Amino acid sequence: MTDASPPDHARSPALAGFTCGLDVTLRVIAGKWKPLILYFLAQRGPTRYGELRRAVRDVSDKVLIQQLKELEADGLVKRTDYKEVPPRVDYSLSPLGVSLAEALVPLCTWGTQNLAEVSRIFARRAKRES
Repeated sequence: MTDASPPDHARSPALAGFTCGLDVTLRVIAGKWKPLILYFLAQRGPTRYGELRRAVRDVSDKVLIQQLKELEADGLVKRTDYKEVPPRVDYSLSPLGVSLAEALVPLCTWGTQNLAEVSRIFARRAKRES
């Protein structure tokens, strides 16, 4: 008879509710825009909303605001309100956000190195789907 209990890492209290460390990471950056927000904040440092909106192209204001609020609630992004008129607010990475942005660097590198091949794959996929 085989043991049907979960693997040791799944029983760990540190990973309770997650299957592995990758699951933790993917849940934190879930959504199309969060990795890009983290990337641009890591590249630019403290960034005003308008500048971030221009950097993360094609995202709606509603979604960008929602994603920023979630990243802030998760402790990855800091929002600084300067209490001025007109309002001045900027966003930056917390230490936890910096560490996550650094972990995303190899994914950025992979994307850059494989851009041509991935573009061909997506073009073939689009052709099959049309």
